[in-house]
Amino acid sequence: MRRILVRRVIAKRPRVLVTKDQPIGKKVIDNEVISRFNPSILNLGDISTPCQEIEAVAAVLDLTGFTAFCSQVDSYLAIPRYLNDFLEWFFNSIRDGLTEEDFGNRRSFWANFPLLVKFLGDGVLLVWGTHRMTEDQICRIVTTLYEICYKYQQEFYPRISRVVNKPPAVLRCGMARGKVFTIGDGKDFVGHCINNASRLSHLASLTFCFPHRGFHVREYIPADDLRLFVPKYVSIRGIGDNELVWVVREEFERLSERERGLFRNLEPVAR
Repeated sequence: MRRILVRRVIAKRPRVLVTKDQPIGKKVIDNEVISRFNPSILNLGDISTPCQEIEAVAAVLDLTGFTAFCSQVDSYLAIPRYLNDFLEWFFNSIRDGLTEEDFGNRRSFWANFPLLVKFLGDGVLLVWGTHRMTEDQICRIVTTLYEICYKYQQEFYPRISRVVNKPPAVLRCGMARGKVFTIGDGKDFVGHCINNASRLSHLASLTFCFPHRGFHVREYIPADDLRLFVPKYVSIRGIGDNELVWVVREEFERLSERERGLFRNLEPVAR
């Protein structure tokens, strides 16, 4: 009987330098790897640069239900398709919302693009510089963003629902006006109005909200558009206990009794 010899091949593993006091299984970190892990990966530029103060309008747009959408089966297929279509639609909507027709059917911008557009994971942050904007233009940003949120539900959501399963059904928006401060080379901003806008984007189950402070709505928003909104007093954490805000009238009327109870003086006289 012939004996068959079988050679056993053992794959070589990369050597790991183990020091005397190093636990087995832990690798010695390369100094080059350590040096690359520093604040520069945030792409903010020179963070030690003194801040510049800028008058601004901030808007935080939140995709309600995005976390649940990302938790569905095979979400790795749905997420890139949804985000690609949503962000393409969103940027086109901002661009179209800031243009208007002049005499002779020419098109022009009635306001500049935002200084900052930042993806937040489940939404988008917009920051406009308002130093050279008129009060009319600032109020027009309000109606432009309201129309975008409305069209999300009426136009974009029905279309994207035929492409991906259970996408976020609502695009919520909170706005605020104030001052922001540049970080590094002006590639990012911090400021109280950004925090305020974020809180107003999650006020009860409302989808659109902005404060009375900083927005001269009665003087500069057309009457037909102003009828869409109603002023209400409400307590907002970190802002104040009796803040006057503007919300969408129809949405407020559909709130539950418990949520309507969060608001006081339902028909106040705007200060």
